[in-house]
Amino acid sequence: MVSSMRESGARGRTRRAILGAAASVLSRRRDATLADIAAAADVGRSTLQRYFPDREMLLSAVVEDSLHRLDESLKEARIGQGPPLQGLRRLVVAMLDVGDHVLFLYGDPRITQAVAARGGPDPAAGEIGLLIGRGQAEGLLDTEVSVEWIEHVLWAHVCAGCMAVSGGTLPRHGASAWVIRTLENGIGARAT
Repeated sequence: MVSSMRESGARGRTRRAILGAAASVLSRRRDATLADIAAAADVGRSTLQRYFPDREMLLSAVVEDSLHRLDESLKEARIGQGPPLQGLRRLVVAMLDVGDHVLFLYGDPRITQAVAARGGPDPAAGEIGLLIGRGQAEGLLDTEVSVEWIEHVLWAHVCAGCMAVSGGTLPRHGASAWVIRTLENGIGARAT
């Protein structure tokens, strides 16, 4: 699978376009047809089916591609380096950069179960837990709630930001700023 992700030329561009369109379309509508995905990728249905003969093969490839893109985005964000607050901010931006893939992977329990069943680690889980633990140890994050709870809150905020970007109500940089602000300050009014 890894070699097909690195295809270059027209075939690689077409494959990447199909996978990107599939993640985008399926993150919004789980019942989207192959024709819907082909139209979003700007290819004919027959072209899509040359790459992915059936829906299950396409879904499997989109899961792998989305995990790969999330993993690459997290590596580029270097969330384990520097102060935890800066790592958390880079994490939010990195996740929003691949927002359709995040929504595709984590927006449907069946996909989440398929990711867990594939045997490999979730690229986000370990590093995010360590980042949260560092933030708690340095007094930046609440120590009276569990790492798991903070991670759930983080994912909920990121998903809300991804949906705002996907729905066109916020630009990606605006969503990043709002997610970070809400994570850092909560939703209460600031004391004057």
